[in-house]
Amino acid sequence: MAHTPSPNPSPNPSPNPSSPAAEPFDAVDVIRTKRDGHRLTDDQIDWIIDAYTRGVVGDEQMAALAMAIFIRGMESPEILRLTQAMIRSGETMDFSGLGKITADKHSTGGVGDKITLPLAPLVGSFGVAVPQLSGRGLGHTGGTLDKLEAIPGWRADISNDELMEILRGPGAVVCAAGSGLAPADKKLYALRDITATVDCIPLIASSIMSKKIAEGTASLVLDVKVGSGAFMKDEALARELATTMVTLGNDAGCATTALLTDMDTPLGRKVGNALEVEESVEVLAGGGPADVRELTLALAREMLDAAGLSDADPQEALDNGQAMDTWREMIKAQGGDPDAPLPTAAHTHTVTADKDGYLGSLDALAVGVASWRLGAGRARKEDPVQLGAGIELHRKIGEPVKAGEKLFTLHTDTPERFDRALESLNSGWSITSEEPQTRGSVIIDRIGG
Repeated sequence: MAHTPSPNPSPNPSPNPSSPAAEPFDAVDVIRTKRDGHRLTDDQIDWIIDAYTRGVVGDEQMAALAMAIFIRGMESPEILRLTQAMIRSGETMDFSGLGKITADKHSTGGVGDKITLPLAPLVGSFGVAVPQLSGRGLGHTGGTLDKLEAIPGWRADISNDELMEILRGPGAVVCAAGSGLAPADKKLYALRDITATVDCIPLIASSIMSKKIAEGTASLVLDVKVGSGAFMKDEALARELATTMVTLGNDAGCATTALLTDMDTPLGRKVGNALEVEESVEVLAGGGPADVRELTLALAREMLDAAGLSDADPQEALDNGQAMDTWREMIKAQGGDPDAPLPTAAHTHTVTADKDGYLGSLDALAVGVASWRLGAGRARKEDPVQLGAGIELHRKIGEPVKAGEKLFTLHTDTPERFDRALESLNSGWSITSEEPQTRGSVIIDRIGG
């Protein structure tokens, strides 16, 4: 279903595709321009995105252009125009009638990244509207909707009227994005996924920001992950991506900042769907792992500051139950029961330490792949997930451990998955005799003014 609170959504009108003579450009010429290292004109970009959305430009031609962009890159004005063209390919949202300022957050994805769950109600508890349109997991990174669907009765798909009513009430919504937002990006992303052109900064930035700008939020905070379990494994490239997206947002009139955050090791101590809901509730109750709490509060301060509430204290709202109250209202508003027991896996397997020492390393990608293999994730978008599957981390990097003590507990409904999961997990951790140095903070840097 398409989330279009604007009373008059405005899809981009298109020419009649039945008349080739009406097309002002030829796809081959556009591809050749970029292949040869030249800058695409605004009109070329506008046309090829519109023509691809209409089906005039075929997948094979768009794949060739994506590869040309991957190899040759794009200048900042080209990326901006590409983003604008993808926004115009569909509908936009309008929250101006809410009577509340809106703020949103986007993460580039990581292992154990459940931050949206405590963050949305925390910011919403201050009277800010948080329309968090989220997705499902694919591969080793989990999806926010999959996690919330572990709560009995909770619905990801809600009507436009429900969306607006919840924003007026509890103030925070986490739901599925409609197909009407930036449909050109949906087509192009699916194509990039099968043509080895996903990890291309101009295409990543325009993909993320076209959807976020089309959502119509007044401000946006980006959580750009860096490290083995992240999409961007190189800090310099992650910084370039963050800077590009911040510029795109601000140029579009959406106040945008970004935090670069560490994803060399998993966030928190629980990875999986129901397991991450449990940990999120711990944070909302004033506890939880230090890294999850730190990042939740840092992002909340960014969002509240952008909403004009720089004096608000999100830490107090976590500790005094204010954020928890909003969480409960938010879950109930989407049909969920915040008091219902969460799903648990039928089988567990425990990994113990073979010697005394310190947990010296814990690789995020190894943990993410292991959790995926246990059933917490999916290889194809239509695959089901096991809501109770995942991994508990009994030790984090730098913590002492004695021989025989628990390091990890694996959860799954299908015990034949344990061996493959352990192949990944066991390649990603070590015990050292000396306490290792750690970064100390999950936050690497802040980008934007």
